[in-house]
Amino acid sequence: MNMINNLLKSSGFKRISIFVLLALVLYGLKDMINLILFTFIFTFLMDRLVIFLSRKIPLNRKILVVASYSTIVGLLSYGLVKYLPMIVGEITALIKQITAFYTKKHDNIVLNYLVSRLEEIQISSYLERGFTFVISYFSDISTFSLQLLIALLMSLFFLLEKPRLIEFTKKFKTSKIASIYAEIEFFSGKFVGTFGKVIEAQLIIAVVNCVLTTIALWIFGFPQLGGLSIMIFFLGLIPVAGVIISLIPLVIIGYSIGGIMTVLYVFIAIMIIHAIEAYILNPNLMSSKTNLPVFYTFLVLIFSEHFFGVWGLIIGIPVFVFILDVLEVTDNKKV
Repeated sequence: MNMINNLLKSSGFKRISIFVLLALVLYGLKDMINLILFTFIFTFLMDRLVIFLSRKIPLNRKILVVASYSTIVGLLSYGLVKYLPMIVGEITALIKQITAFYTKKHDNIVLNYLVSRLEEIQISSYLERGFTFVISYFSDISTFSLQLLIALLMSLFFLLEKPRLIEFTKKFKTSKIASIYAEIEFFSGKFVGTFGKVIEAQLIIAVVNCVLTTIALWIFGFPQLGGLSIMIFFLGLIPVAGVIISLIPLVIIGYSIGGIMTVLYVFIAIMIIHAIEAYILNPNLMSSKTNLPVFYTFLVLIFSEHFFGVWGLIIGIPVFVFILDVLEVTDNKKV
């Protein structure tokens, strides 16, 4: 009995209990996952931007915050108004092009065999559903724009009152829930230090991959570069699997416009870009904890997609890295 009492009173049990409780609360709020993640990502990235600008420009912090948000909102509004219809049209054209590839017979026996095998696992329907998701996600202005606007406003208010919020939150240290606050503060610090930084690194890597791949596709004469660049960017946010998934439509379009040689050029270009990511970007941007075995990476992606849908593919690895950091799973191997 004493052993059970000691276990219940131990700091380790309390920390695990609070962690499980927070995880259950977040899972219960999964319908609000878009708003929660957008708010966190905007707040984290904009805070990093404001800190960087404050070191370069001697202006009041609140002025820098307002100027930064005004610029971001202006660029987003301009991009949505001018380029959204064009991108939706290009993605629609891509779906038709991929569908046409599957519906016609090819002279190459090996290619016909591969197409038939892909059809058996319904890869074309998966691709079409993926493209349709992107179109509906960006076309549903009433939902997406509202979530984006609320997330931007919440992150703006947070950054404008950041010093005051920190001062106010510290009052919980001396409250009746001080012990609970201490654990939440511990998890919050770990979360920002791992999840936030990994998301930031994934965004930078996705942007670099998108730019380099789009340039390569432009050189190869690919059509609908706007739609393809959007697809490459979002798939670039998915570690490892994103590169493999993006190859399927790129190979199909490459074969349609230039045959086997264009497919070969695409493979070479993607391999070079992936090498830049693996040997230059990842070591400089990612923590050593993110150097996961491929099996673990796919296992995490499968389970996170099951529980959180498309968002799970993007946040699965950062959340797993956060859990590793909480458990203090470190790479002690000396280089």
